[in-house]
This record gives sequence, C-alpha cells and structure tokens, in this order.
Amino acid sequence: MIYNDFGNLKLSALGMGNMRLPVRNGNDNDIDVEAAREMISFCMKSGINYYDTAYGYHGGNSELVVGELLKEYERSSFYLASKFPGYDLSNMTKVEEIFEEQLKKCQVEYFDFYMFHNVCEMNIDEYLNPEYGIFNFLMEQKKKGRIRHLGFSTHGDINCITRFLEAYGEHMEFCQIELNYFDYRFQNAKGKVRLLEEWNIPVWVMEPVRGGQLAELTPDAEARMREARPDEDIPAWAFRFLQSIPGVTVTLSGMSDMKQLKANISTYDESKPLDEDEMKMILGIADEMISRTTVPCTGCHYCISKCPKGLDIPFLLKQYNEAMVSGAGDFIASMALSSIPADKQPECCINCHSCERVCPQTIKISEELKKFAAKMGRQ
Repeated sequence: MIYNDFGNLKLSALGMGNMRLPVRNGNDNDIDVEAAREMISFCMKSGINYYDTAYGYHGGNSELVVGELLKEYERSSFYLASKFPGYDLSNMTKVEEIFEEQLKKCQVEYFDFYMFHNVCEMNIDEYLNPEYGIFNFLMEQKKKGRIRHLGFSTHGDINCITRFLEAYGEHMEFCQIELNYFDYRFQNAKGKVRLLEEWNIPVWVMEPVRGGQLAELTPDAEARMREARPDEDIPAWAFRFLQSIPGVTVTLSGMSDMKQLKANISTYDESKPLDEDEMKMILGIADEMISRTTVPCTGCHYCISKCPKGLDIPFLLKQYNEAMVSGAGDFIASMALSSIPADKQPECCINCHSCERVCPQTIKISEELKKFAAKMGRQ
C-alpha cells in the first residue's frame, strides 16, 4: 500500500469509501453486514487505514455499520471521517444534535477527519450564515479534540468554492472533490485543484471512476489503453491518472464487493503515474466520451442578451450536460437548479428562438431546454 504524508500522519493513498457497501436484495438501506465485515477486514490487513462515511449514506445506516465493524480494531489503527449533512437545508439548525448522534452511531469519541458535506450553490449561503453557528460549533469541537482535522467536500463550481475559502479557508485542512480524467475538464476539476493548491489545501478525491463510468469504455478506447499498458486493467487507468496529479493525498473508492476491493488495492501496491503521451491520450478519450452525450455550448453568452426571459442559458446547458453524462445520477444538476429562482428554470423558455439566431454553435437551444426540463421532471 502506498502512503502519503499529511502532517505527521501516514494516510493510505487509497481510502475505503462507505457509500456503496454491499446490500441485500438491492435495498440500499439494508447493508450486508457480514460481507462488509469481510471487506473491512481485508482492508485492514492490506494496509488501508482511512475510512470515510457520512450521515446520509445507505439511508443513515453506513455510520452504524462502519462504527460497529471498526470497533473490532484498535482505535489508533484507523482514521475515521464523517461529515455534517448540509446538503439537506433542514439540518442547518441541528449541527450539535447531529454531531453527537454521529459520534454515538460510529461508537467513537472523536472523528479523525470531519467535513462540511457537499458545499455547493444550493447551500453556500446557509453554510456561511453565522446565525446557524455551524462553523463556530465545529471549530469548538476541534479545540476539544473531538474533531482532529476539519475540511470540506464539494461538488460546487469555482466561484462557490472560492466564496467558501474566502470565509473559512484559513481553517480548512483538506478538501474532497470529484476528480477523475472525465471531470478534469468537464467539471473544471483541474481549476479546482489549482485553486486548492493556491490555498495550500491537500486534495481528497471522490468518484475516481465516476460511479463506474470509467471502468468500462468503448472497445476502441480500451484497445488504445491496452496497447499503451498491456498489463493495466481499464479501471486502473483512473487511479494512475490520480497518481499523476500533485496534491492528491487520499483517493476514496466506494467499493461494493471483494473483487473491486482486491483490484484497487493491487493497483495501489505501487505508484505508476502517466507520462505526457498517456495523459494526452486519456484526456482525449474523455473528450470523446463527452462529445457523444453533450451539447457543444462554449459559454460565449451571446444568447443571454437575446433571451426575453433573462435565462442564464449557458448555466442551464452546463447543468443539462452534467445530467446527460451522469445518467440517472443527476443530483449535481438538481442541486444547481435549486439554487436559482423559479422564473429562471429551463421550463421557463418560451420557444421564441431568439437565442438560437445568435448561437455560434447553432445549438437548438429551445429544444435542449425542453429536453432538460423533461429529464428533471420539471414539466
């Protein structure tokens, strides 16, 4: 197992994410505890020492199961991370209640790592609102030693992350972002890495294979990868990409079975960063994947000046693209839409086509917004 330095700690470069534990009968709330026990036992024997959970994973049962299974090991032999569930705005007034509940569920006296969960456009104002006292409470827990290291996770854009950093950045010790070779340009993860580097904040990675999307590719893409590295499995390329990004300290993988677990641990037996040609190839494959499912909006903003409803069309098309590439997992687009007024939603397009007459990419904007609204159930 590769280890990376974090202060005076040695953290396993591969961490065990506990959002996709094995379940029974396809019920996400019914974790197969014995199968999970076998997996965590293998993790411990293989050198993984970082375990990530959250209040809402598996319908609230992930913290319960992870706590029950990790209590079988010496507390000093693992690092446990959880998060305050600000993705649900109804939780903003309950930080103390929820934190105490989490410690009890996980059967620990402190969290090694704790995060503001999913800082994004939907909740940034609430996270920054001092009336809720979230930041002050968490800082107080850190002073008491009940939080050893405080950070945040985010699916937000650069502007959202910048707002959070300008308010709390000097106190943030790490940041967990969605980073993979698909999102490096698509979600501007490259820009987020650069921003965090400017703040001297180490990167934690979530969704390294984008929910499994990067585990199986087109035959042509896989053939190019195998020609470049005959002994490398296709999913391993996603991890080799991350081993090539400076600042990445922990990569979390939500592994659902022993096969995935053993393959990923094998990948992390050693570091094999991509060379310049391999990086160019893999980012080119990502571009091909994106072009097959997205509209080619370049964000020129010509359309906005012609829209009688004042819709932020580039923003809406960006979220549409996110929803299209994510398939059923369109929660990022849903959160983004929830941050804008009701009269600026995609279904507010009146099909006047004024925007289309100035679009350099000749996108049929009214049709795409109609499809977006339908996909999001907003019609």
